[in-house]
Amino acid sequence: MEKEEWYLEYEIVVNRPGLLGDISSLLGMLSINIVTINGVETMRRGLLIKCEKQQQIERLESILNTIENIRVTKLRRPTLRDRLAVRHGRYIHREKDDKKTFRFVRAEIGILVDFMAELFKKNEHKLIGIRGMPRVGKTESIVAASVCANKRWVFVSSTLLKQTIRSQLLEDEYYNDHLYIIDGVVSSKRAPEKHWQLVREIMRMQAVKVVEHPDIFVRHSEYTLDDFDYIIELRNDHDEEITYDVVDQQLSTDSGFGFSAFDF
Repeated sequence: MEKEEWYLEYEIVVNRPGLLGDISSLLGMLSINIVTINGVETMRRGLLIKCEKQQQIERLESILNTIENIRVTKLRRPTLRDRLAVRHGRYIHREKDDKKTFRFVRAEIGILVDFMAELFKKNEHKLIGIRGMPRVGKTESIVAASVCANKRWVFVSSTLLKQTIRSQLLEDEYYNDHLYIIDGVVSSKRAPEKHWQLVREIMRMQAVKVVEHPDIFVRHSEYTLDDFDYIIELRNDHDEEITYDVVDQQLSTDSGFGFSAFDF
């Protein structure tokens, strides 16, 4: 029988010597293997474990609940957030009122790249938006995550090297295992109808699409934020406000592209 993974997390109530050894010994006696273990946040430990039968997990839970030095906080099939928590020693922040919005600061770009790479790995329709001010590292993070996920990326609209507005793709760029990157600001500024036809075509593909500045994108298209599977916010620090005042002024005055001046 193939072993299945579970995620165990417990809070340390009394941090006595030998506590981790006792937990490890208990897992061993129940024939449960430890895959990964790490501290998670403050006074918590997270473990990825493997076993053959769910009865082993039920027996483990009943025994752990009798140990006064710890309090079990999670015992479940591992989610992506669980795997990243064990890998990096902390949970990524998710909005309480909007479960699909995740927040990062520039100092956490390593975790962000790891998070996005996991999202990119499956060849399926997935629409991801990323918010952030200029020079915070949005495009660079997307490209780095693409490399980690072994994906080829295609810029549909961008200003990374020079302003790019694609109206068609090459034959070898139509693959579900490609990653398509759209800059919502560039696409919204005087992009020809052929470009939007291409955007709609890409949106129908069973592939991963990443839209920078999704708020601007939905204002000037038939798509809404409800169409997005994930929204990522990247800031220089936790208190930074993400605003589009400069962009709104450019769009309202219709004064040409000029995005390079604002590093979008």
